[in-house]
Amino acid sequence: MDKENIRESLKSSPRLKKLLDRLIMNPVQTRPRWYVRMLAPLYQKRGHGSVIHGSVRMDTPPYRRFAIGRRSVVESFCCINNAVGDVTIGDHTRIGLHSTVIGPVRIGNHVHLAQGITVSALNHNFADPLRRIDEQGVTTRPIVIEDDVWIGANSVVLPGVRIGRHSVVAAGAVVTCDVPAGSLVAGVPAVVKKRI
Repeated sequence: MDKENIRESLKSSPRLKKLLDRLIMNPVQTRPRWYVRMLAPLYQKRGHGSVIHGSVRMDTPPYRRFAIGRRSVVESFCCINNAVGDVTIGDHTRIGLHSTVIGPVRIGNHVHLAQGITVSALNHNFADPLRRIDEQGVTTRPIVIEDDVWIGANSVVLPGVRIGRHSVVAAGAVVTCDVPAGSLVAGVPAVVKKRI
């Protein structure tokens, strides 16, 4: 049975899906259970020479894709989460200390994220004032960071953003809309300051 057939079977059986979710994810800690994390090397795709430091929190259940390319690094105390969307990291890319990446996110080759970056394609729904926010679910909009991008320390990249090739995001910027290729952006919200 291929992945599509499995997904269709789960969609038609909500009780089975809920049971599998509970077996894979801890609902209180909102992360894969310890025995799923132990099996991660079997279902994660890691390129030759890539390094994920031991202190990285890898919230990567097997029902979504996680891949890291050749000679890429995820530095200490990061959090990588693909529970709501695939996370792919290209070749020769560095995710800096204390950064968070929540899918669906595609990061290209030769990308450098400095320290304390948040790249989150996830947003909590909150439109209904009669229901608690945690009851309203989440939405996702994919983020794409193209090749040869540098993102400065403590920046935030919000859902649905595409950062074009050979661009720079200044430290502390909050990126709310697409960044054209070859641009330097800065500020809250980030705006194009100059062409590179």
